[in-house]
Amino acid sequence: MEKGLEEKYNDAIWVAKSLFDRKLVSGSAANLSFRHGDKVYITRSGSIFGRLSVSDFATIDLEGNTLNCNRPSKEFPIHLLLYHKKKDIEAVIHVHSFYATIWSCLQQADEKDAIPAYTPYLGMQLGKIRLVEYHSPGSKELFEAFENALGETDGYILKNHGPIVGGTTILDAFCKIEELETSAKAAWYLQGKKANLLVSPGKNTGH
Repeated sequence: MEKGLEEKYNDAIWVAKSLFDRKLVSGSAANLSFRHGDKVYITRSGSIFGRLSVSDFATIDLEGNTLNCNRPSKEFPIHLLLYHKKKDIEAVIHVHSFYATIWSCLQQADEKDAIPAYTPYLGMQLGKIRLVEYHSPGSKELFEAFENALGETDGYILKNHGPIVGGTTILDAFCKIEELETSAKAAWYLQGKKANLLVSPGKNTGH
């Protein structure tokens, strides 16, 4: 295995285990992928983040054709949509983290800015979070709804389902999914209170 690909595998396995240990995923209800050249390496259907290994990845091309014996996560078309939409995205993570998921069940006033900005970090890392209409997981209707919701942000929440983010690396995507969950948690506890709300900014790469 070439060195660059091996490093990406190692980072992806570390990220998966870290998300599992932080209880941002449970069971097999999550998927992640990274891009290497003209191929995408995505967790296979039914894989468990807490014990992920190289053998748990399916290899697909950018048109979605499977290139090895593993069946990719049924939500791989969403990953491909992000790779095609933004050329700087090299990794994608989708989880069913608790606070982002319960927040996705609430009615939102602005579906193009679905998480209130109580700190600057959500905007700095992701931009405004877009809400995607609910459809059954893995369905053609969900993929169409996600494509219609695509924007310049790197973060989305699938209604009654959970968050998905894109990053420049798998470690970048890891930081983003954690920030999205933290912001959703803050929004949940601060709803209805007289908290200071920031003007929700666009993405800003400064720190």
